[in-house]
This record gives sequence, structure tokens and C-alpha cells, in this order.
Amino acid sequence: MWWSNLFKDMSPASFFNFSFLPKYGQLFVQGVEYTLLLAVVSVALAVIPALVLALMRLSKNKFIKGIAGAYIAVFRSTPLLVQLSIIYFGLFGVIQIPRITILGFVDLSRFIPGVVALALNSSAYVAEIFRGGILAVDIGQTEAARSLGLNKFACMRFVVLPQAIKNVLPAIANEIITMVKESSICSMLGMAELMFGAKAAASATYITLAPYTLAALIYFCINYPASKGIEAIERRMRRGDKN
Repeated sequence: MWWSNLFKDMSPASFFNFSFLPKYGQLFVQGVEYTLLLAVVSVALAVIPALVLALMRLSKNKFIKGIAGAYIAVFRSTPLLVQLSIIYFGLFGVIQIPRITILGFVDLSRFIPGVVALALNSSAYVAEIFRGGILAVDIGQTEAARSLGLNKFACMRFVVLPQAIKNVLPAIANEIITMVKESSICSMLGMAELMFGAKAAASATYITLAPYTLAALIYFCINYPASKGIEAIERRMRRGDKN
């Protein structure tokens, strides 16, 4: 393409030598799609286990509470790369997933282990978000529901959880943004997300900085507007609570 001539005299170490784009631009497009898919699916799969973990943490049974606490401690206190490696080479070394490609570029034999690792890690954080949201519901709500004859389960289901979920929605949206960034670690295992595309372009063209500069710009263009949108939603929800 004619505009590639703009970069032909630039150094391979230049931050803005984007001459690789005509040949490798599709890797970045697919990388964005793969990254967003990883982030959204991982957080979506983390929600139910996280809610269960949060309820276990609030249990009066010390054994149940201890199991949930141990899970959260392990996943919050160890590096995500270590967790990903153990799950990919350990669990999915035993459970063989056939190499099926969907959407033309998503290899399920790599995508599923990545999603499982990210979801297990995310559930530890989302569990604490849910626990905080449940504890933030006024105890008077529970007392009023019990006085009306609702049992403990019905009170949690119909009174506490709906209010807690409303409280934590912005935090869960923030977790998706965090997961967009965290998913870059999946490139270490050959998953074709955004960082993998940047590394592939850099290694093939010996242009050392510009592919990573482009990846950083793309991450910024995804996450910054999303974070501002979440802030706007939070402000709107606070106004609604006041009204």
C-alpha cells in the first residue's frame, strides 16, 4: 500500500515504524477479537462460582467458610502465569481437547484452557466483590424480610441478592476491563490474542517496538473509553439511589 512508504526509512527500533501493518495487520484485528472474547467469556463463567464462593464465605459453618477462604487465598496470592501453566499443562494435559477452530482463528484446544484459567482466577476476585455487595445491603432489609415470614434462603434470593447485584455491577464491569489486560498473559502459551499478534509481527519483521506500541494503543482505546463509560453508569446509579 502507498502509505507504507511513509515508514520505509524508519529505524526498526522506532516506536512508529508501522510498515508491518499491510502484511500483519490482520493479526491485530483477530487479536482484538480474541482478547475481547477471552475477557467477556472468562468473567461470565466466573460469576456463578464467585457467587457461590461469596455465600460460602458468609456461611457460619467454619469448614465451608474455610474452603472458600483457602480457594480465594490461593488464586489471589499466586501469579496468573503459574495458574495458567498448571491448568494448561496439568489439567488439560490429562483432558485432551480436540483441535477445533471456530470463527476462523480460535483454536478451542488453547482457548478453553485459557478461559478456564482466567475464569478460576477471576472468580476469586469477583467473589470478594459479591461478598462486599451483600454486606453493603442494610441489615434492616433482612430483618424486615424475615419478619414478613421469608426464610433465610428466600430472604437472600428475593431481597438481598437483587440489591447486592445492583451494587456490584460496576465493579464486575471493571473486572472485565482488568481481564482484557490480564488476557495478554495467554500469549505465553500461543493463544492468538492481541499480545501474541504483536510478538509475531515483531519476530517476523525485526521491528522491535512499533508492534508493541500499536498493541498498547489498542489496549488503551478499548479500556479507557470503557472505564469512562462505567464511571458514567456509576454516577447515574448513584443519582437513581438518591431519588
